[in-house]
Amino acid sequence: MKAFFISTSIPYVNAEPHIGFLLEALEADVISRFRRSLGSEVYFLTGTDDNALKNVQSAEKSGMKTQEFVDLNAKKFIELMEKFDISNNDFIRTSKDERHKLGAQKLWNACSADIYKKKYEGLYCVGCESFKTQKELKDDFCELHPGKPLQKVSEENYFFKLSNYQEKLLSLIESGKLRIIPDEKKNEITQFIKMGLEDFSISRSSIRAKNWGIKVPGSEDQIMYVWFDALSNYINALGYASDDLNFERFWKNGYKIHIVGKDINRFHSVYWPAMLLSAGIELPDTVFVHGFINDENGQKMSKTLGNYVNPFDLLNKYGKDPIRYFFLKEGAHYSDSNFSIKLFEEKYNSDLANGLGNFAARVSTLIEKNGQIAFDKFNQKNLDIELHAFLDKTILEMADYLLNFKIAEAINSLWGLISYGDAYVNNNKPWSKDLTQERREFLLGNLGFMLYEISRALDVFIPETASKIRDSLKFDGKNIFSKKIENLFPKINS
Repeated sequence: MKAFFISTSIPYVNAEPHIGFLLEALEADVISRFRRSLGSEVYFLTGTDDNALKNVQSAEKSGMKTQEFVDLNAKKFIELMEKFDISNNDFIRTSKDERHKLGAQKLWNACSADIYKKKYEGLYCVGCESFKTQKELKDDFCELHPGKPLQKVSEENYFFKLSNYQEKLLSLIESGKLRIIPDEKKNEITQFIKMGLEDFSISRSSIRAKNWGIKVPGSEDQIMYVWFDALSNYINALGYASDDLNFERFWKNGYKIHIVGKDINRFHSVYWPAMLLSAGIELPDTVFVHGFINDENGQKMSKTLGNYVNPFDLLNKYGKDPIRYFFLKEGAHYSDSNFSIKLFEEKYNSDLANGLGNFAARVSTLIEKNGQIAFDKFNQKNLDIELHAFLDKTILEMADYLLNFKIAEAINSLWGLISYGDAYVNNNKPWSKDLTQERREFLLGNLGFMLYEISRALDVFIPETASKIRDSLKFDGKNIFSKKIENLFPKINS
């Protein structure tokens, strides 16, 4: 079976993690867990972009040395992965990992035929860490950072011949060889390319970069543009600089997936593939582009506006699985979404407390009262054909959704199975004294098996809860028994 490489973007460490990056990490985690459940070998990479100019500026404002500042914030991103059960294999840091420095410089040399030097004057957005053309501005500001003045920069830098790859990139994207999901984001990129690709600056003077970052090979007075440096992390983590076996297995011969936010789609769907084409390296197969999580009024979250939500605060109040569930179910997978505590608590009560939690408690309690139940899923006498047909249909449906990065739809499908199970309990009343013991065990055996299969499906979404269910509900292939599953999700009283 083909090996899979799955990555998040690597966020700047000018501030603590925000819920937008948590969403991205959760998306990558679900796809990784799902692929592993199918038997695939998965290399899931995340990390931090330490070398950005905005990191330097934030460090200066804090009064800390840049390396100390980025180390402090990078630890919080590592903690985020651990606290929310993100199953990454690796965590790369662009200021700390020698494999990254060597790989970025190797890639630079591999692209040398498309690199040239010239004097340049332009408007620079520190927020995006990129130069902006007039057609990318709105009211003289960057669209993503309104109100923040652009810096007028004039210096001699190295440039990459992006214009050489216009037709090739367009062909790859339109043919689907380079798959961009969703179609809306694919269309945005094809329109951007058709407007004409311009060569872009890939270095900064050491003075303007405050001597922070990776040196251009052979040019002590130039630092690599942070995006040229940062994008190379994906192959550097796999050992590109040393021709590691992981690079061979997961990049050259594996299936490669990048999961990124919509604000950096161009960097991953245009700049990065062009750099790889120039270097003669295989391209990613899929770029999955998610939207932004906004506040309840649809406004972008920021610390400046005071509508910022700290994921650690949510974790401390509600626990990790409710947070995982909410952002996987309601998150901005294909388009922007809004977040509010009120909406979160409503979904918690309806879907978790009254939904999954209630169903697990009902079924486990009924099985516990009855004692061990003989149940062989291959014995037709044991099987409720209709229930198992619905169960099988749901599992296949979920798999199809996840293969196509439709995470919320997969969760909806699974919760449809939970609703079916609740209705099955209500309609068949396995507690009724009018039932024969054989009929009661028939009903409970099928319900117990359904709950067991639901717990297995939950592994990719809320693994801690899935484990709790299986710790109480035992199924050895022939018998089912259970302890009562209590208070998986205690109801929130507003």
